Amino acid sequence: MNDALRCALAEARLRETDVATALGVDPKTVQRWLTGRVPHPRHRWAVADLLQADERDLWPDLDGLGGQLYREIKASYPHRGAVPRTAWRQLFAGAEREIGILVYAALFLAEDVELTRLLADKARTGVTVRLLLADPHSSRIADRGAEEGIGTAVASRVQNALALFRPLLGTEGVEARQHETVLYNSIFRADDEMLINPQIHGIAAAYAPVLHLRRVEPGGMFDTYADSFERVWSEAVPLTTRVLAQR
Repeated sequence: MNDALRCALAEARLRETDVATALGVDPKTVQRWLTGRVPHPRHRWAVADLLQADERDLWPDLDGLGGQLYREIKASYPHRGAVPRTAWRQLFAGAEREIGILVYAALFLAEDVELTRLLADKARTGVTVRLLLADPHSSRIADRGAEEGIGTAVASRVQNALALFRPLLGTEGVEARQHETVLYNSIFRADDEMLINPQIHGIAAAYAPVLHLRRVEPGGMFDTYADSFERVWSEAVPLTTRVLAQR
């Protein structure tokens, strides 16, 4: 029996049929989950989102399925578009200390008015927000455009993102820098959780997988990516609203 899932449904005042309808599955499938069957990842994530809970609170035995390495992987997605919008919001909304974003452009984020406002609100409450964007004139960006077969489109996305991020960059508590590094992963960090979007040769980041990591102990996967962010940050050039105005 999965008592944790049963209690979570009771607290949310949801019936088995409610969950089945929300996820588009047979009610008998939900019954099997309640009796102990572990759902496929996409259903676990959907149930967790529906109940606004951590999937490991609903299925405490998940850690036993993959050992220490698996404990740092909270979720995985086949491509960036498969990440629920609620996951992005919960990631940033849960930050109490710091938010760090390392990308080439993250135009999808810059175009999301609610998420950029959330980042600004977090900065105003004292959360350190650091944003690392690529220099659109960098040779690295030209190389990336050539790899994807889209020419100057990558540079254009960076320019568009810079323009859309301009109000955010003018918010007190938000720091921004430009980098010229070869980007192997886009990093979206909020305290001890992060979303990692690997860069794959010849494939746009939007079509690459995403890992949702949580920090379990020092020296793990999370810290590896966090250290990478800090190295890029230390070598990047400060980006100011005055510089943006000149572009």
